[in-house]
Amino acid sequence: MTVFKKGFKNWGKYLLAIFILFVGWWFLALAVDHNALPTPNHAFLGFLKGLKNDLLIHLGVSLYRVIVSLSIALLMAVPLGLLLGKNKNLDTYIAPIIYLTYPIPKVVFMPIFFVLLGIGDLSKILLITLIVFFQILVTTRDAARNLEKEYVLSVQSLGAAGWNLYTHVYFPGTLPEILTSLRLGLGTAMAILFLTETYATRQGVGYYIMDSLSKMAYIDMFAGIIAMSLMGFTLYLLIDGLEKKVCLWKSLSK
Repeated sequence: MTVFKKGFKNWGKYLLAIFILFVGWWFLALAVDHNALPTPNHAFLGFLKGLKNDLLIHLGVSLYRVIVSLSIALLMAVPLGLLLGKNKNLDTYIAPIIYLTYPIPKVVFMPIFFVLLGIGDLSKILLITLIVFFQILVTTRDAARNLEKEYVLSVQSLGAAGWNLYTHVYFPGTLPEILTSLRLGLGTAMAILFLTETYATRQGVGYYIMDSLSKMAYIDMFAGIIAMSLMGFTLYLLIDGLEKKVCLWKSLSK
């Protein structure tokens, strides 16, 4: 019963937030009084209509690109981040490379990726992966570096060493920070996804939005915006729910 009440309370907050946003959107649309900013009811009717046509296909393509990119970035960045965080000698040599490459806006490589890899999924996924990879890598490395020594010593006293330390101490100890970086990376991935889908492509929600804009089909354009917003919101909730499932000690400490 307590869990039910807590879940109902959380969803109540979301519903209240949605209501406030819709009211603000409605009054703004009435104040602007332009076809480029339809009211929420017209936009959502356009969204439902779009799902019956080709918007659902574009949404599936975009979702595939984001999930694959985040998965690859996670699988590459987490092991390397843990390794660098707990091996100071190795980090001494790798850190300068990270410092030099991390601040570079990776999106500037988009034209190069398009030329070398084409305008299909591969170039888009690689660009998103590259950007999110650095965010997760730096966060994981710093979290592993600052992990409480007492955790490591307590497990070592039981005879654990090598691989066991990574699987039973370093990874669980840094998991909350990893998931936080994944949530932040999701926002970046969605932004880069939209950018990549507006160039030389005919698939994806980004293309759907810009194509609707070129036709001055503003309701369809907002239908695409709603689709991309719901996709990002759903993925964010899934990551947040995953954290609550696998990081139980955080929930218990609150």
